Amino acid sequence: MWVILAFLSATLLGFYDVFKKHSLKENAVIPVLLLNTLFSSLIFLPFIILSHNSLIAADSMFYCTEYDLQEQKYIIIKSFIVLSSWLLAYFGLKHLPLTIVGPINATRPVMVLIGAMVFFAERLNIWQWLGVAVALIGIEMLKNTSKKEGINWRHNKWIYFVILANVLGAISGLYDKYLMASPDNGGVGLNKMAVQAWYNIYQFFMMAAMLMFLWWPYRKRTTPFKWHWSIPLISIFLSAADFVYFYALGIDGAMISVVSMVRRGSVIVSFLCGAMLFKEKNLKAKVIDLALVLLSMLLLYIGSN
Repeated sequence: MWVILAFLSATLLGFYDVFKKHSLKENAVIPVLLLNTLFSSLIFLPFIILSHNSLIAADSMFYCTEYDLQEQKYIIIKSFIVLSSWLLAYFGLKHLPLTIVGPINATRPVMVLIGAMVFFAERLNIWQWLGVAVALIGIEMLKNTSKKEGINWRHNKWIYFVILANVLGAISGLYDKYLMASPDNGGVGLNKMAVQAWYNIYQFFMMAAMLMFLWWPYRKRTTPFKWHWSIPLISIFLSAADFVYFYALGIDGAMISVVSMVRRGSVIVSFLCGAMLFKEKNLKAKVIDLALVLLSMLLLYIGSN
């Protein structure tokens, strides 16, 4: 069940990347990200209020457990990690083709895999190892394909932005496992709905401060902000993808390394939309890279069953 949920999360995440790319086209990054955190907060705020007033049953998947500062500090830490990753990813995506950023994001599960093996003693079987190996080959081929578009990975700062965003994303994924795991299993045992709801709210206030002090005073010297219909869709699809992701991690036997790898299957959706909607280049070469990512997802699915 958790594997199916991981694939669903990947699909939603793919559309999230598409709407994000559309919203950032010739647009200011910080206001777009602020609105993303605002809409996400508004999506989850009713669940916090309804749970507080006992209008949602405590055993419901939509119930938000109330926590004091002792527990909330863990969620605040997650907010810092995720927001840092998002800032880097947004700036990188604004300046790079979606058909390149998507496959780069597929490297994140490899980072998560190493962390999962070190911190959670997870072990992969032969099929899953094959999936990881094929994904790494696909990324290496993408580096060569990128050169045809004049993108040298060693000298392009936006590539480094995306890579660092993925490192922070991998740290966030490992931290999620720690937050969701029960105290008996070495975790904190937080309610997944409460984590998702509160970390979005904390991020909104962080972004509001960033917009006020870092963007607003210099807004006339930078890229102006323009409203796009796709901006609220970023929050809707991300919230849905994360909800399914957290729910998958909460199922007994779920492996963070496999869930994170499958979620990178979002590259399939983003690649197709990058080709059809954004008319990106060198698609024939990138199709081979994408095929390897697809094969790696299939191998992981076989290994998890």
